[in-house]
Amino acid sequence: MKIIHATPGMGAPMDEQELRNFLSTSKQNCRLGTVDELGDPNVHPVWFIYEPRSEKIYINTNVDSRKIANVRKRDTVYFCIDDEAMPVKGVKGKGKTKISENPKDNLPIVEKIMIKYLGSVDHPTARSILETVKSGKSILLEISPSYFSTWDFGKY
Repeated sequence: MKIIHATPGMGAPMDEQELRNFLSTSKQNCRLGTVDELGDPNVHPVWFIYEPRSEKIYINTNVDSRKIANVRKRDTVYFCIDDEAMPVKGVKGKGKTKISENPKDNLPIVEKIMIKYLGSVDHPTARSILETVKSGKSILLEISPSYFSTWDFGKY
């Protein structure tokens, strides 16, 4: 795991365990950066789940979304997850993506995302999203980060 200090001279970087804890427990949106067909950046706020064992980030989205169209053309993405509450801290990075279109493989991961953000798979929004997964109308992005750039202004 490659960790870079995002703000030298201010705060301190997270160590591996702090990074894993932050990504595993944060309910902040991930801002996913992709590049469109014109070469312009697109930023997409998304829910995510981080799997510490594999060090991968997973994002569920509609099969016909702009982010999927962009990733199909260029599989490199940027991401940022940060907590604006003082003292601020966060993680950003760059990674390669794979698209998973198999509903049976995607469903358990998307269920984890629904529990993280909504507290239950029985929430009406969760049920609706899970139906899109089962029907193949939504798919999963798997991001393999090449590095994490971190900051924690609560550490000096």
